[in-house]
Amino acid sequence: MGEITTAIAVLRANRYKITKQRREMLAYLSVYENRYIPVTQIDEHMRGMFPGMSHNTIYRNIKDFEKLGLVEQQTEGEQAHVKYQCDFENRHHHHFICRQCGKVIELKMCPLDFFSEQIPNCQIEGHQFELYGLCESCQA
Repeated sequence: MGEITTAIAVLRANRYKITKQRREMLAYLSVYENRYIPVTQIDEHMRGMFPGMSHNTIYRNIKDFEKLGLVEQQTEGEQAHVKYQCDFENRHHHHFICRQCGKVIELKMCPLDFFSEQIPNCQIEGHQFELYGLCESCQA
């Protein structure tokens, strides 16, 4: 719940209204902390809780949360996934993502230095690095 309090403080500091819908979305996302969940799952939950809530409102809130650093979004194929995060101390990191259970393991090492050497005359403006496979529990 401390993380939701932090997220609400971030929303307030950026002049967002703290609505029942935003609180519920943050609470729902925090249950899946450190796991990517499909955006469609969030949409289903929110529309179940608030039947009049539009898809656009849900997706717009997710985009706002992403802009504020409250969630991290990644796309796998056609499916967008979101991971709740409120770790403002340790921002730059990469992930191993279990394809079976969705568990996310943060990788502390960044491969950018290696790749920068391979393209010395290019200016890198951003990067994303993710590994996919089965975690130790799912291999059993």
